[in-house]
Amino acid sequence: MKSIALALAALAASTASAAAAHPDHDEHAGHAAAPAAGSVEGVGVVKKIDAKAGSVTIAHDPIKALNWPAMTMPFKVADKAVLGKMKPGAKVRFQLSGQTITDVRPF
Repeated sequence: MKSIALALAALAASTASAAAAHPDHDEHAGHAAAPAAGSVEGVGVVKKIDAKAGSVTIAHDPIKALNWPAMTMPFKVADKAVLGKMKPGAKVRFQLSGQTITDVRPF
């Protein structure tokens, strides 16, 4: 039984490190989460707004604080009212808490 538990733990650890080694996949899986205290700022161009889902797709610049490369990804918003501050094609500066946008303003 111990060998099975150790094998499962080793498999889980290798899967997590493999995911972190491939930063080009969708939604930043495997990348560091936002720091526990405060929020992180990002800059990008709004590509698509999905008001029904409460999300926005942004082509963002690298976010060094999270060790994220530049890429396009969807973000949830903490408050759907934030979506009213954006329009497709607009360059914005946004605040993240985890992978959720808490505020946005024109760049």
